[in-house]
Amino acid sequence: MPSNEPDNEISATVKRIRQELAQDKQQLKWRTPIGDRPEDWNSKLKLFSNAEQTSDFIVMMQRPIDLSAKSMKQWWDKRQEGIERHMQQFIPERHKILGPELAAAHFILYRGGAVKFVNDPKWQRASEDGEFNLPNKFNATFKVEALRCDNMPLYYEGLENLRCLEHLKFLSFHNVKTFDDWCLDRISGSEFPRLEVLDISGTKVTAKGFSCLYRLGQLKLLIIDDPKQTLEMELSAAMLEASMPALKIVAAHTIHSF
Repeated sequence: MPSNEPDNEISATVKRIRQELAQDKQQLKWRTPIGDRPEDWNSKLKLFSNAEQTSDFIVMMQRPIDLSAKSMKQWWDKRQEGIERHMQQFIPERHKILGPELAAAHFILYRGGAVKFVNDPKWQRASEDGEFNLPNKFNATFKVEALRCDNMPLYYEGLENLRCLEHLKFLSFHNVKTFDDWCLDRISGSEFPRLEVLDISGTKVTAKGFSCLYRLGQLKLLIIDDPKQTLEMELSAAMLEASMPALKIVAAHTIHSF
């Protein structure tokens, strides 16, 4: 008689995929689009709108169909990026329940980062299964002192989850390839009055992004790839140090061991 092992394997795979889809749907329930919530105001003309017919949709329909492997991979990567950007969006309800300190900690630990709290010498990290032990409601004793977002796929939308951290002194975005000048601008205005160390090495930040760092008045150490990488970078670094006497800008190789 023929063996049923292949069928069993297929059934197990289908079951696993269905479970993953169910989990994704459950996570997306946190994120009700603006305009679909009961408290949002909507015009009567919304009856005639179509959410799918955006400008991107119209441009896509005007392009010839390309089913090459390269095109399909680009489409898949862009789709995954869109999903991740959506999942990282700021959730007011989460911040109301957890408060800014624990909300930021949950956000970073869930994505593989590390968090250190005031009066706790240990860094908190999630387990291999993505589990971590933190309160699921506001607790005033948890105050974030340091955050490591190294090598994390972190987008501009997700940075809004890092806000109003009054005790934050150390913040690292080392090797976050999606971090650019716009991200640095958002971080500089996120109310970190005690931030002393900022690591932006391995990111897309350019010399032009330095202009927003005046907002971080207590900053003492800025880690970048190389202060002398270009003439523009060297000049911008020198001007920033001159305007902020307590600040020192150093190259990443003096801090990180590669």
